[in-house]
Amino acid sequence: MAMARASSGLQYPERFYAAASYAGFDGDSNSTFKSLTSKFSKESAALLYGLYQQATVGACNIPEPNSWKVVEHTKWKSWSGLGNTSPTEAMRLFVKILEEDDPSWYSRASKFVAEPVVDVQMNHNSKVEPVVENGNSFPETKTISTENGSLTETQDKDIVVEGLGSVAVYDQWIAPPISGQRPKARYEHAAAVVQDKMYIYGGNHNGRYLNDIHVLDLRSWTWSKIEAKSGAESLESPSPVTFAPCAGHSLIPWENKLLSIAGHTKDPAESIQVRAFDLQSNTWSPLKTYGKAPVSRGGQSVTLFGTSLVIFGGQDAKRTLLNDLHILDLETLTWDEIDAVGVPPSPRSDHAAAVHAERYLLIFGGGSHATCFNDLHVLDLQAMEWSRPTQQGEIPTPRAGHAGVTVGENWFIVGGGDNKSGVSETVVLNMSTLVWSVVTTVQGRVPVASEGLSLAVSSFNGEDVLVSFGGYNGRYNNEVNVLKPSHKSTLQSKIIETPVPDSVAVHATNATRDPESEFEAGQDGKIREIVMDNVDSEPAKSNGEHSNIHLVATLRSEKEELESLLSKENTHSLQLKQELAEAENRNTELYKELQSVRGQLAAEQSRCFKLEVDVAELRQKLQTMETLQKELELLRRQKAASEQAALNAKQKQGSGGVWGWLAGTPSSENTDDA
Repeated sequence: MAMARASSGLQYPERFYAAASYAGFDGDSNSTFKSLTSKFSKESAALLYGLYQQATVGACNIPEPNSWKVVEHTKWKSWSGLGNTSPTEAMRLFVKILEEDDPSWYSRASKFVAEPVVDVQMNHNSKVEPVVENGNSFPETKTISTENGSLTETQDKDIVVEGLGSVAVYDQWIAPPISGQRPKARYEHAAAVVQDKMYIYGGNHNGRYLNDIHVLDLRSWTWSKIEAKSGAESLESPSPVTFAPCAGHSLIPWENKLLSIAGHTKDPAESIQVRAFDLQSNTWSPLKTYGKAPVSRGGQSVTLFGTSLVIFGGQDAKRTLLNDLHILDLETLTWDEIDAVGVPPSPRSDHAAAVHAERYLLIFGGGSHATCFNDLHVLDLQAMEWSRPTQQGEIPTPRAGHAGVTVGENWFIVGGGDNKSGVSETVVLNMSTLVWSVVTTVQGRVPVASEGLSLAVSSFNGEDVLVSFGGYNGRYNNEVNVLKPSHKSTLQSKIIETPVPDSVAVHATNATRDPESEFEAGQDGKIREIVMDNVDSEPAKSNGEHSNIHLVATLRSEKEELESLLSKENTHSLQLKQELAEAENRNTELYKELQSVRGQLAAEQSRCFKLEVDVAELRQKLQTMETLQKELELLRRQKAASEQAALNAKQKQGSGGVWGWLAGTPSSENTDDA
């Protein structure tokens, strides 16, 4: 026995978790694999991913992804090829591959491994008794610390000591020790995390809107109230601007500010108002936007997408439910109303929204005046097209007033209600596979089973932590609860119960190989080599070694199936392209015919107009001719009357002269008399 200055020496599984942290496994499958390929070769990256999945989740039982998803299929092949290899063996193989690729990883992993060094007695004859967990044998793990001069031992990997801000267990809601003056109990407030501080703004308490702002230090769990000031609206209007209390608004971190968007107020404006809170000066100021701003509302979703905000739905001041879509460009502060194709979600408020893969907007749940929803809608932000995909797994019950945050490709949904009771389950959706699973369930009327609560995500020592605050479940709450999602909980939502064959027949290697087959061969050879190196380490490994021997044949068979599927898909795609080309040609011909008919119709309309003008002129001429005919008839009558009068006068003159002559009257007198 001797005294020495020695390290505690990480054993399994702690050594595996330290290696996984060093390699970059953080629960986000896509970002992790990208990080692996940047550090290691493609063969090693695929092996590390498959072994990590085997060690933390178990044997692969998710369906085979589509062949054109090259990365996802590579990850699936690496994982499924391990067959029924035990988690213990997978952990050892993971560390062995890492040591082969990076022999000095352990010496450079100090920031990932909390390994205190103390004076210990070294007994060279001592034995380490194994600890059996879930049927797997691990050496007993002891993490030694010298906090306050006393020795403490930890055997549970789920216990993480972080001082006052300790979050001790995974996948359970706990109430951390809070100090400072708590904010007033409320719901329908907004929350945002900036640099390990959670800001709470506004909300509703007993029907009264609030406009206070509080901050919770997520390291010390201490509340403090910010005395916010109102800034001047502009140089032309230097008078301070006051902001009305609000609820149902959204709070988005942007640069060194918090943006408050929309919300219900006592005297609502006509359109959505955007305000900025400067975190350095603690000053509120309005933001002047351009374009046609949406109608004012509350209960909408506001999601940050690149340098833009995507606003969907909500309820306006007249309690009209909305399902319109708007985008605010934060660089130009310009509004744009989006008329997306497809069937949008029905009008709703108090739903949840998230952006996945910097392209897709997901909308889940929400409520109308009569019911709550549990439907899932996806908007392609590039094509601006709505779709309603099929959900899988444990689909959540209808709810509104819930809150959600994303951690990698996982979307955690907490709280909400259905107008009868609060929802007790915390669920997670894998946004890549659209598979739901339940993280945990609470009992009784607790704050996390409330409507109108807020949910934010922070980080402790490289691990994500969900932080909830407030809500209403029959009473108003101002409690803080935290949940640390485990690696398993962020990965288990990918599991779909589809059996994978344990073994297939062995096929001979082709003489000519494409790059993909060479990649597979390199991967197979490496796994086989590692297994053979560990033949004598434990007799219980024989089953795992036997399954790994068939890995080459398995991958070959799967490759042939994939090539066949890819050929079929290419053929089908070609047929669709031909049909599309034919349809486009028909559409072009129909469009030409339509244009021709439109031209003929325009010509006919012009001719009809000319005919109508001619008819009007003829009618006018006809009326003139009728008038002239009447005048002519009148003149004829007058002429006839004049002729008759002249004839009568002549006859009278002739008869008077004869009788005068007979009476002896001179003709001159008769003439004068006449």
